[in-house]
Amino acid sequence: MTVFILVAGAFTGPHVWRDTAARLTAEGAQVRTVALTGLGGPSADGGAAVDLETHIADVLAVIDSVAVPAAGEPGGEIVLVGHDYGIHPVLGAADRRARSIARIVYLDSGMPQDGVPALAAVPDQLLREEVAERAAGSGDGAAGGELPPPARDAWPRWGSTEGLSEAALDGLTALAAPQPLGTLLQPLRLTGALAEVPATGVLCTGNGPGVEMLQIMVDVGTPALQALAEARVTFFELPTGHWPMLSSPDALAGVLIEAASGGGHLLTPAEAGRTPAHLRPFLLDVPERSRERTGNTDLYLPDGPGPHPAVVFVHGGPVPPGARPTPRDWPTLTGYARQVAGQGVVGVTLDHCLHAVTDYEQAAADVAAAVERVRADPRVDADRVALWFFSGGGPITAEWLTDPPVWLRCVAANYPILAPLPGWGLTGSRFHPVRALSRAGRLPVVLVRAGRESAEIARTVEEFVAEAARCGANLEIIDVPEGRHGFETLDPADGAREAVHRAVGAVLDRLKG
Repeated sequence: MTVFILVAGAFTGPHVWRDTAARLTAEGAQVRTVALTGLGGPSADGGAAVDLETHIADVLAVIDSVAVPAAGEPGGEIVLVGHDYGIHPVLGAADRRARSIARIVYLDSGMPQDGVPALAAVPDQLLREEVAERAAGSGDGAAGGELPPPARDAWPRWGSTEGLSEAALDGLTALAAPQPLGTLLQPLRLTGALAEVPATGVLCTGNGPGVEMLQIMVDVGTPALQALAEARVTFFELPTGHWPMLSSPDALAGVLIEAASGGGHLLTPAEAGRTPAHLRPFLLDVPERSRERTGNTDLYLPDGPGPHPAVVFVHGGPVPPGARPTPRDWPTLTGYARQVAGQGVVGVTLDHCLHAVTDYEQAAADVAAAVERVRADPRVDADRVALWFFSGGGPITAEWLTDPPVWLRCVAANYPILAPLPGWGLTGSRFHPVRALSRAGRLPVVLVRAGRESAEIARTVEEFVAEAARCGANLEIIDVPEGRHGFETLDPADGAREAVHRAVGAVLDRLKG
């Protein structure tokens, strides 16, 4: 029999597991919910400060209360489930009882590392600063300090509330408890004992990437995800927000049961001999064309002396700094650049420093500097330039939609992220194209939508299209119904090829018109 030990996240306690626990029990499993001290459990004895070690001790007590069968006798296998912050005490306890744990389930959580406090996983930078200020102002550091629970309308700062009914959100708010600061600030200590314990990640796609996007990140070379692929960690998706035990309790229970038996999707390691999706051939047969490389920028020049209009292609991300080849050499970018150069327009690819979601300011500055270098080239018509963004480069479009310069003739975007994703912590950031669009005036915008886009990105595109209708933006949409994110190398079908021709034609018409 499987014994599920469920550990809730920040501000919450055992009550959030009620419906999921009932379904697991009905399926024949045993369920234990951990009452973390101060979060549904009793206060610390004598008013002692509560920190991560306190909560690790709470989880250890429940693990140790589970009857361990004698050798050769049937018995329960412990599956530890940590949601959100709860993964930190789960890992701390499992590290000390590794031989007792059959599997660890990361439920819409980060991947905590040795020596790193839980505060580092809080997505919102302003929240992290608030915690630090409260700790500094408590007189004795974090000891005894608390972070008040979110107000009803502030939960999205901690994760997407997609799927929560009004009643569920009311209940989440009413039963929330203050989070002891020490639980967020004390570093997690791990010995490495967990290396042999099987693990499963449950991805809530309303709050972050799904399996397909993780595979792309593995292929690009993201070190932490490469390690998960090599460790054969299994994954499941739930199409809901950050609190699936409240929004989808039955579906969550079903996933946990499958996870306990070793089910789930495996990421494919980046292996020699396997061409990752982003390095497969461009879907159009575009003739080779020489390039000029200066610094982080490549120019693909058309025939004739010029000056010629130019299209600057801006890659997505985040891309690890060690990724090779770098994005300006990826087939999608070079394919588009050669395609426009063959039609009398300078094609420009570049590398920018979007290595993490905290790097958008630097990446935007890299793009702006590259654009000015391109415009200064005597072979380029400085008054006829278009910018074409891809994927995670989408938020940078906000910089150009807000008060666009007269020489900017068009902004294009393929399968873009057009608003900060819930787990990014950039809610108040200026890199928010949906909010910037109303200031774009009559600037032409060409949007290429992938019909099989991941849910979290598609949602931002829908918001952008709705805002375009509201403010009367000059938006042209080109759909690729069967296309996935990165369809130019993933889905070389006739429909996708036609969409690329249409998109290139739309952008060049605006440049040359």
